[in-house]
Amino acid sequence: MHLIKAWLLNDLPETSQLNFQDPASPTMEQIIILHDYSMFFLSTILIFVLWILIKSTINNTYNRNITEHTKIETIWTILPALILITIAYPSLKLLYITDEVIEPELTIKTTGNQWYWSYEYSDYKNEKIDFDSYMTPIDDLKKESNRLLEVNNQLIVPINTNIRILITASDVLHSFTIPSLGIKADAIPGRLNQVNFLITRPSIFYGQCSELCGANHSFMPIVLESTTLKNYSYFIYTSTLTNTP
Repeated sequence: MHLIKAWLLNDLPETSQLNFQDPASPTMEQIIILHDYSMFFLSTILIFVLWILIKSTINNTYNRNITEHTKIETIWTILPALILITIAYPSLKLLYITDEVIEPELTIKTTGNQWYWSYEYSDYKNEKIDFDSYMTPIDDLKKESNRLLEVNNQLIVPINTNIRILITASDVLHSFTIPSLGIKADAIPGRLNQVNFLITRPSIFYGQCSELCGANHSFMPIVLESTTLKNYSYFIYTSTLTNTP
């Protein structure tokens, strides 16, 4: 059961979508900014190179002052190096930011299985909340549901909270991916990977396994619902009652 209203269900891929999904975390916002920043340089270089090729095709006159000019050779060797440095610096900065270890306020363990996800909340004293999340069969979908993306148990997290997800697998390689949050981490048997994120708004976010893991690889979606702390506390309370013998 979803804790938020259905009109917020807009964080999923659209038909013929070319751009990114709406960002819901500071990390994803920075990824989109870096993409637009890099595309400016790439588009400028592409236009300039095309212009040079067209001019060279139209004008077949051999000009020794251009093709064997030492200063020009120096310029178009140094300039690309400066452009690469200009692009590489913010890229490396963002890479280190995404790998930065924060002090988490909530830790969730995620396990990839063939072919479903298991979640475990283990931060609460004397209580362990764990459940499996399977894709909802097509015959059980409601009219407003999304085919191949809905699950029977979604992951519930609070907004404006530093969250850490520990990711592993029980059998083969999987990949935990939620585009709107800028999350993508491999789930490897016998190894724990971790991702840190903070969600800035309530919504329902959809993702899928991004590592070919077998025959039903495309049938293990991820649904993460971010909600207010009050609603999250209610979810934890009801889940605790359900797990109590």
